[in-house]
Amino acid sequence: MSRIFEALQRADLERKAAPGTEDDLFAEPAAIAAEPVAPPDGSDLLPAANRHAWKPAIASFPTLADSGSSVEQFRSLRSRIYQARLEGNLKTVLISSGMPSEGKSFVAANLAMSLARNSVTNILLIDGDLRRPTLHTLLGAPNEPGLTEYLSGTAELGDILQCEQSPRPGETAGPASVSNLTFISAGKCGDNSSELVAHRRLEELIAALSPHFDWILIDSPPVLAVTDAVELSRVADGVLLIARGARTPFAVAQRAQATFSKSRILGFVLNDLKEMPRRGYNYYDYYRAPDTGSRTK
Repeated sequence: MSRIFEALQRADLERKAAPGTEDDLFAEPAAIAAEPVAPPDGSDLLPAANRHAWKPAIASFPTLADSGSSVEQFRSLRSRIYQARLEGNLKTVLISSGMPSEGKSFVAANLAMSLARNSVTNILLIDGDLRRPTLHTLLGAPNEPGLTEYLSGTAELGDILQCEQSPRPGETAGPASVSNLTFISAGKCGDNSSELVAHRRLEELIAALSPHFDWILIDSPPVLAVTDAVELSRVADGVLLIARGARTPFAVAQRAQATFSKSRILGFVLNDLKEMPRRGYNYYDYYRAPDTGSRTK
């Protein structure tokens, strides 16, 4: 039961029990109900974000290379995302797949890195997979406190935002050093992730942070395995789906798309593609992502 509903219910009981004019009795409940609606202020959060010396798994970040086919593939994906923005409001993108091991976390991390390395604006990457988080491992970043702690009310926004630590005087920045990439890890895994992502604090989080970022990417669990991804899609402007070449059945891709029927589907990324599909191959129009090997999830 929400605090807004409780405040209105309490006010109704007081109105029936106490004397007074109708205007006097209705004035106070409106003030009580309005207070918890305002999202937390994020104006001072970014400068105070926690700084950590990330140690990314370089082999999992082909976007860190200066050239090559993998870099070009993610540049192409990045360009398509920008084009999709021209067609309608687009800032918060949920990245999901039908089943595990299709490469969604790999694509989410590399797309965020590609956006950050080629822009001066701020990029936010959120690990919304509260069951089997991966992004903190790819980035070599701490996992706690994270989204779980924020949604459960044991941490505030300032506690969960983290950025790459700037090199000390005399040190050279590493290949993955990006000052405009902010990360929110998943936090400690639990059995109540579905309830957590359904909480209104998720909307408050995005509302507070959205004005401070040009792009917000959310990695989610596989949509056909658990319901979390559909709950997360409530705060997303669009959904990018991942399929794995020669592994994801066409029926699984269809079901994944249908599950997000109320969301704006941006398209499919066909990941780990060994060779170009033959004419009439049963896949959607796709963006090609590089071989992720055993690193996919």
